[in-house]
Amino acid sequence: MQKIELNIAALSLSESQAGNYVLILEDEESKRRIPIIIGQPEAQSIAIAMEQMKPIRPLTHDLMMNLITGLGAKLKEVLIHRLDDGYFYADLVLEKEGTELRVDARPSDAIALAIRCDAPIYTYNSVIEESGIWTESLEVRQKKGSLAEYSLLELEDLLLRVIAKEDFESASKIRDYIESRRGEG
Repeated sequence: MQKIELNIAALSLSESQAGNYVLILEDEESKRRIPIIIGQPEAQSIAIAMEQMKPIRPLTHDLMMNLITGLGAKLKEVLIHRLDDGYFYADLVLEKEGTELRVDARPSDAIALAIRCDAPIYTYNSVIEESGIWTESLEVRQKKGSLAEYSLLELEDLLLRVIAKEDFESASKIRDYIESRRGEG
């Protein structure tokens, strides 16, 4: 199976799951996006690494990176290989002296570590097909369709993009719609 490299497109508070964050990963080539809901500690760890902040004492993901390098290994890549019942599954692919070792990890932890180790993040087309959002199709639907056509994760992605364009009036409407949908569930 061919791997597809992903980049972090956004990290924001989740509108559909209070207290959590949404991490948007994007396939640069096709512009397909994968939204992953993550907890506050993992979001904070990812944000700290993305901003290249140096805490006074090592965070858990810093400790993990120090253990890997201290043992003479390298984080070769992170592979988000499966989506099952709404949960993503990832592996840390470690390499030491030409030997690979795969370690099961939550995607949020794996991504926090990948940023620190400057390792690429990959997935398979099947994972994107099952969970992905096509940016172009959202733009068409934004102009022509109803918000009711969107899933909550698609709405969160749309909200992030509208905020990035500084269209705060539309962002307010989308946020209110997300809150009303959340109230129905």
